[in-house]
Amino acid sequence: MNEACWTWTVTVGLLVNISTSILFLVLILQDQPLAAVLVGYGLSVPYNIVATVRVWRSAARYSGPSLHADLARIVTVTLMAGLTLT
Repeated sequence: MNEACWTWTVTVGLLVNISTSILFLVLILQDQPLAAVLVGYGLSVPYNIVATVRVWRSAARYSGPSLHADLARIVTVTLMAGLTLT
């Protein structure tokens, strides 16, 4: 699978989700719940969707064992769902 895809999904995905979670908490502590929701979910959810679709499509083109592609899909969907919900 495309190494760049994994870099953007895992590394940048974690940075995006950690950053938006921190900003969410800061805005909640400043009593700005609407801004917190917009930052916390409005930035991370679209990124997570795009990253998941990229891995899914990359796995479809993978020429190696299908188990690896299936595991990549499962791990990515699970990771991104978990990051989105937290």
